Amino acid sequence: MNLSCNLYVDGEFEGIITSDKEVNIGKNGHVKGDVFTKRLVVQGFIEGKIRADKVEIKAAGKVNGTIESSELVIEAKGLFEGNSIVKNSNSPAPKVQINKS
Repeated sequence: MNLSCNLYVDGEFEGIITSDKEVNIGKNGHVKGDVFTKRLVVQGFIEGKIRADKVEIKAAGKVNGTIESSELVIEAKGLFEGNSIVKNSNSPAPKVQINKS
């Protein structure tokens, strides 16, 4: 699926998602496949490869796979299992933020 707009997934999807904007995986969302986007917000479950400028895993969010991003935010109770690759590694320090509420 190739998009030039925002996408909200609150059901099951299997395949590749490419968007120039934001992809939001809702609390009932389950994505099995790769996601390439500018910004990804995960409130549900995703398994696959993620490439985005910014990835946010919310409290109920779960990610299983590889995340390649410039910025990764994992809220308290958010789950991430896999590998994280920091884009623009020639910058002084990677920007990784873990929110504890």
